[in-house]
Amino acid sequence: MLEELQRLEPFRAEVRGWLAANLPSDWRRRMLGASEADHVAFQEWWFGKLMAAGYGAPHWPAEWGGSGFSFAQQIVLYEEIARAGAPRLIHYFVALHHVPGTLLHWGTQAQRERHLPAVLSGKEIWCQGFSEPNAGSDLASLRTRAVRDGDHYVVNGQKTWSSNAHHAQFSLLLARTDPAASKSRGISYFILDMKTPGITLRPIKQMTGASHFNEIFLDDVRIPAENLVGPEHEGWKVAQSTLSSERGLSILELAERMKQGFALLLADARVPGPDGVPYDDAETRRRLVDIHVRIEALRVLVNNQLGAVLRGEALGVAPSIVKLYYSDLLRDFTHLGVAIRGIEAQHLEDVLMGGPNETGYWMQDYLYSWAWTISGGSSEIQRNIIAERGLGLPREPAAA
Repeated sequence: MLEELQRLEPFRAEVRGWLAANLPSDWRRRMLGASEADHVAFQEWWFGKLMAAGYGAPHWPAEWGGSGFSFAQQIVLYEEIARAGAPRLIHYFVALHHVPGTLLHWGTQAQRERHLPAVLSGKEIWCQGFSEPNAGSDLASLRTRAVRDGDHYVVNGQKTWSSNAHHAQFSLLLARTDPAASKSRGISYFILDMKTPGITLRPIKQMTGASHFNEIFLDDVRIPAENLVGPEHEGWKVAQSTLSSERGLSILELAERMKQGFALLLADARVPGPDGVPYDDAETRRRLVDIHVRIEALRVLVNNQLGAVLRGEALGVAPSIVKLYYSDLLRDFTHLGVAIRGIEAQHLEDVLMGGPNETGYWMQDYLYSWAWTISGGSSEIQRNIIAERGLGLPREPAAA
């Protein structure tokens, strides 16, 4: 992997030069405490800049408007974007990764032609309608029902933890179409137009004060049969394509951003506290060393996973290990930031919209870090996957 990346040094220099010339130096000031509307507008503008340079959809095939970059080129690009401290494309994550990962494999030609160009135009934001109140990480337990009625499906149920659903035009939706089938069978996959009558959104207030997540209530929502993705009752298979579409690149970006964010911890530790004494006492130095070592270990884990992808090897439980490791590390990282700043950190500050998970506004960062122990598969589920599929331990007993 190292040799292949070394051959891409001219490409790395090109990306680095473009970011230096085009990344607004004041974007953090503009997005600190920005409104939702201003953030959405800025995200669309930044995405347009990336698309014009060929960096907005590096993993998309050229025939569908992407750059068709090799996997090694994608690694370089994500590394440089993270190292430059560029804003994260939070609003476009599902649209850029999950939508093509699903439609290019399972979608009809009409579905691809309708949605893929619209995503790359920056005009379509997507969300996911997978998790439910009683089916979070265990998606096979979902209860939302879809019943065929002529050329439509009538859907009733509830979804939760849907990021950016209040901004989305469309949703990737899972619903049960055969209630008599076993848990992972009888599920179908749909494209849901979020303007369809019968949809009610309820923001979920987080302890940070934000409402990034939403509940989606579906009451007799009619979805055209042409919006079925893949075969009826085979939605579980389709969903596996959705969930495996990132191939570790998002966690690569997060690991690189965390490495850059470590400088914020060091800077805060050197600032004198209220008593005039810097925070870099022996215990703080020990904790800083511990975090630094764990960041380097995370980067090794991520590089090993990416190397396996480059070699065409099966990943096994590696993604679960990396996700669990990152979630625990992020929580401890941001908690140390709160501890270093002491009483000065004991209040909520403005949110850096589009910023990394380690912005230096430590109380906001720390409270949000707990979301990472739930989103993308809870830490408990990741431990079960590692234990059962990786270590061969007995399966967890089913609930009575």
